[in-house]
Amino acid sequence: MKNATPITADMIAAYREWYHEDAAAPVYAAALSGSDFTEVTYDAAAAARLQNHFTIDLHLSEVTNQKRSGRCWLFASMNIFREKVAERCNLDRIELSGAYFAFWDKLEKLNFFLEAGIATADRPIRDRTLDWITDGIGDGGQWDMMAAIVSKYGVVPAEVMPDNEQSTNTRAHWALLNSRLRRDITVLRKVVAERGEEAARACKEEMLAGYFKALCILYEEPPERFDFTYEDKDKVYHVDRGLTPQEFYDKYVGIDLSDYVSLINSPTEDKPFGRSYTVKFLGNTVEYAVRYLNLPMEELERIAIEQLKDGEPVWFGSDAGKYGNRAVGIWDPDSFTAERMLGLDTTMTKADRLNFNDSRMNHAMVITGVNFDENGQPDRWKIENSWGDERGMKGYYIGSEAWFRAFVYQIITHKKYLSAEQLAAYEAEPVELEPWDPMGSLALIR
Repeated sequence: MKNATPITADMIAAYREWYHEDAAAPVYAAALSGSDFTEVTYDAAAAARLQNHFTIDLHLSEVTNQKRSGRCWLFASMNIFREKVAERCNLDRIELSGAYFAFWDKLEKLNFFLEAGIATADRPIRDRTLDWITDGIGDGGQWDMMAAIVSKYGVVPAEVMPDNEQSTNTRAHWALLNSRLRRDITVLRKVVAERGEEAARACKEEMLAGYFKALCILYEEPPERFDFTYEDKDKVYHVDRGLTPQEFYDKYVGIDLSDYVSLINSPTEDKPFGRSYTVKFLGNTVEYAVRYLNLPMEELERIAIEQLKDGEPVWFGSDAGKYGNRAVGIWDPDSFTAERMLGLDTTMTKADRLNFNDSRMNHAMVITGVNFDENGQPDRWKIENSWGDERGMKGYYIGSEAWFRAFVYQIITHKKYLSAEQLAAYEAEPVELEPWDPMGSLALIR
């Protein structure tokens, strides 16, 4: 690097002197030397203000557990769907199948990325888009990708296709599937060059047959029809025989997914508010595209609150890696002392965090409540997670308003909460973002 300056002995001497001038520094060093960083820097007294009581609290079911998989976006969706089933069937609790969802999502993603390989067959090696595609696929996804799967394949109760070790612990077999995917893309590129795209798609269909078999071995074969049996809260037995997964969804969930839209808050210069966006090469089914409407954070909060007031939870995407204590169950910048302890100010705008890769969406959950301060403004949010009931408050968490505004990037809402102008903007031709844009990051989770 031209004109770069090295670290010198004089500089090190000055740094040592500065360190020893701070009497607290050796104490912090001793505290951190044998303890977990998050536990030592967690300020329980500051966190105590985030009481587990809320002005609006929907009191939903016990939490679910995605275990060692990146299926948060599917579990957040299923946690909304199952409330509808429980209400219709007079049940205290029911779970929907994460394995069933995951099976069809994976098969569709494999097809999607093989198609992407065909579409980019003329691009040179080390092309950035080709590099992004061949980085592989995983468990992550978006609300629109969930809607695509449900529209094609429906849903089933968890007991019809239960989770197994592979659906709950996906890293090892994804490494193998991605290696095979890269191998197949090299084959498809050669077929396109020698015989054209039509021949490549015929070859792709043979590849998909192999993937289907592999997924059946990993997750078990998904049912075409099943009997839905249950005993309701009044101890009455019910059976509904021979349902397809689509019939089950229509009859027992019944949410019209076309009524829901995805709103994001990305205050970066390349994404003006009031515009719709999509992301190139992001999706699972080739029939459906991801679409967002970018709005100010004030609008996301207003709309989320309106939906909660109407008794409906809110699916949302956030950066769950910032300022969180999983054991206690909070996300709050003011409840952690790490920056003060180490003397490292990390203050950035939300736009700068996105632009410089300091923060992105990496987890989807469900908002089930909100509390208002004496001025009627939100000061904390209740969150249903999918990490099991041994963490947080029996699996529920609290996000402070400061964390919510800084690290929540997306909510899903019914169209009725949008103004006519906002709805028109959402339905307008979307601006295409590059595949590596931060707004596509939730779908990259493995």
